[in-house]
Parts: sequence; structure tokens; C-alpha cells
Amino acid sequence: MASKDELQSILKEKYGINKNISQELSKEECQKILHLLSREPSAIKLVESFAQKNSSLGNKNSYYSRMRNQAESKLKSLKTEYRGLEESIKTLEKNKEPLGARKKQLEQEREKLEADIQKLSAENRDLGVEVKTLSSRNNELTEANDQLKKDNKALKNLVDEIRLKLAMSTKKLLQYEDSEIRKALIKMFGSTLG
Repeated sequence: MASKDELQSILKEKYGINKNISQELSKEECQKILHLLSREPSAIKLVESFAQKNSSLGNKNSYYSRMRNQAESKLKSLKTEYRGLEESIKTLEKNKEPLGARKKQLEQEREKLEADIQKLSAENRDLGVEVKTLSSRNNELTEANDQLKKDNKALKNLVDEIRLKLAMSTKKLLQYEDSEIRKALIKMFGSTLG
């Protein structure tokens, strides 16, 4: 007497009925189906049709199972990526405030430097004007100094000429007898001649 498992194997080999389908049947029911199939060709066609449909459904089920596994794997990867992005966003949010403060500080330093540059440019222009003015006054002073040298030389010549004439006049006056006149003249011209 064949066991249920042996009967299921016969159903599988001869008629394509998988064991997962015949598993719900009892040993006696497996025997009845084998008996029925051996006598009814239409029943065989029906079973073969069910077997093909079952195989097709099995293939589709396997395909969808693979697709589901791929989708689950992709979902897992996306979740991991999402958590990474969340951490990155938190880090960026955390660093945003110090970066904003640093940016504001740099802008203030830039504005101060621009103000300093403008101030130095204005001072440079003022110094340029002052240099031109001083240069012009220096030229005027140089010309005045040259003129003073000429005037001083002319004055010295005039004083030398006056001294010479005074010396000559004094010498002539000293030739007179009056000693009082001579003393007065000597005293007066002595201080003049030096």
C-alpha cells in the first residue's frame, strides 16, 4: 500500500499536481483522484489546465516576490539615505548660525576697509594739493632769497662806497687845526666806520 507522500509524488509526476496543492488532501482522496484521472481524460485536461495555471501563477508570484524584495531593499537604502540627509540637514542648521555671524562680521570689516580707503584717498588728494602749494611757496622763497642776495650785495657795495667817502672826508677834516672839531669828527665817524 502506497503512502500519502508516494501518492502525492505520483500526482506530481504523472499529472503535474504540486505537493503543496495535494497536501490538503487525505491519503484516500489522493487515491480517488488518481483513480478518477486514470478513467476520465477530461479530468486530466482540467487538472493539466489547473497545473499550467498554477505554474503560471507560481512564476508570477516568484517574479513579484523578487520585485518586492528589490523594492524592500531599495526602500531600506532610501531610508538609510534619508536618515543621512536628515543628519546633514541638522549639521547644516547647527552651523548656519555661526556662519551667518561670521558673514556679518566680514561684511562689517569690508565696509570699514572701504571707508578707510576712501578716507586715505581724500587725505592723499589733500596732501597732493599741499605739496603743490609748498612747492610754489618754495619757488617764491627761492626767488626772494636770490633777490635779497642781490640787494644785500648792492647794499654792501653802497656801504663800502659810503665808508670810503667818509674815510676820505674824515682824513681831509683831520688836517684842520681845530682840535675840538677833530675830536668830535673822530668820535662821530669812528662809530660810523666801525
